[in-house]
Amino acid sequence: MNVKPFLTPLPILAAKVGGRLPRRRPHVTPVDEKTIGKRLRERRLLRGLTQVELAERLGLDQTLISGYERGTVRMHGALIAAFAKALRSSADEILGLQKPKHNGVVHHRGLLRRLPKMDQLPPREMDTLLRTIDQFLKTPNDRA
Repeated sequence: MNVKPFLTPLPILAAKVGGRLPRRRPHVTPVDEKTIGKRLRERRLLRGLTQVELAERLGLDQTLISGYERGTVRMHGALIAAFAKALRSSADEILGLQKPKHNGVVHHRGLLRRLPKMDQLPPREMDTLLRTIDQFLKTPNDRA
């Protein structure tokens, strides 16, 4: 009776080149942690948030947010999704797979913090505030 051994050499191992196995190429990622961290920081600043405020929204420590933004700590997929939700962005924008949308983004943090209070004003006070802002924004030639 002719019995074959249970472990037979794999064809890949038999195809050695010059007595050595071919080397495995290093995995190249399309984007590294530092680039993701840079985008994360940009999105956070566009939303007018501090690291502490973002950390509170996500239930994390501020030092972790700092590590993610510097690219020293690697994020997992679920965390990228949580960042995207907290920053009202998409994971694709954070990863750099899609260009960021800047529609209606306010850059001044002080203004961003006042907007929710302004939105709560009674209609008459809101109208007065908007007229004041409109007057202030007119060019000097238009004010006369």
